[in-house]
Amino acid sequence: MGDFVLIFQVLFLLTFSAICSGLNVGIMSLQPADLKRKAKLGDKRAKRVLPYRKNSHLTISGIVFTNVALISANALVIDTRLNGFAAGLLSTLLIVVFAEVLPQAWFSRYALSFCSRFAWLLRLMIIVSYPISKPLQILMDKILGHEQMLLHTRGELGILIGEHLLPGASELDEDEVEIMKGALSLSTKQVSSIMTPIEEVYWLTLNTLVDGGKINEIKANGWSRIPIFDMDEAKFHGILLMKDLVDVDFDEEPIYVEDLPLHKSAVVNGQTALDTMFRKFIAAKTHLIPVVINSKIIGIVTIEDLLEEILGHEIEDESDTSRNIQKNEAVHENAS
Repeated sequence: MGDFVLIFQVLFLLTFSAICSGLNVGIMSLQPADLKRKAKLGDKRAKRVLPYRKNSHLTISGIVFTNVALISANALVIDTRLNGFAAGLLSTLLIVVFAEVLPQAWFSRYALSFCSRFAWLLRLMIIVSYPISKPLQILMDKILGHEQMLLHTRGELGILIGEHLLPGASELDEDEVEIMKGALSLSTKQVSSIMTPIEEVYWLTLNTLVDGGKINEIKANGWSRIPIFDMDEAKFHGILLMKDLVDVDFDEEPIYVEDLPLHKSAVVNGQTALDTMFRKFIAAKTHLIPVVINSKIIGIVTIEDLLEEILGHEIEDESDTSRNIQKNEAVHENAS
């Protein structure tokens, strides 16, 4: 009967000591910021654990004091049946294996689930050890201060998001991951890296005469917006919209560009970071903005260029497809 009682006492003390050890590692492996986000999303486990993790110094003190008391009691119980050396050796082996190594490895893997399940025990340990834990918490708060929120760098966020492409149960699909990675890289790139160089831009001057032939030329290129520059490409006058020309009969009455309605727009420096370009487009109220360096126009950037950079692939509309077909046919004819 005595051996049965001894085994029961040892198992009881080891079990609760293991829980304390696991909770100690588990609660500290959880980040307050992660718990806050999960709690806002309605995770009940995070809501239960968050108060204990926020007040970590008090929680740790309660856990450690309780665990030390359990370990000491376990050693005393074993010492009543064995001599000092044997009791110490057996107690150490039992505590290290079953009350430290195994529970810590187990709890750290499922930290949120275990900490949530034993939240009532955390509260009990804090209450029981409060006269000692509270002063220790105050001391640690003064010495160490409150824990600072850890924010990820842009590179770390990119790696974290990229990990969602690995085999697993991620809620994100490949397109969502690529869009987020593209958005994160915007601040490291400049407008000049995505613009259309001025040599490839279709543009007109104020002195250009718009007649039936010019309209056919514009339609053949498929542009809906045409920038208006000076001949030396040093000044931007505005944007000509094709939709404003629908009701005009240019065959009967050709008109110079300067007499047509032009939509004003700001210019942007070629070294502007891409993450600010959405605000630039909103402020300019246009989808096309000229790009300048040293007061000279070097190209244009469109909101489509910015979206393509985020998506990671080119967006082709009907006019793009038509132009590509014409280019391929011309190449084929020249080859023949």
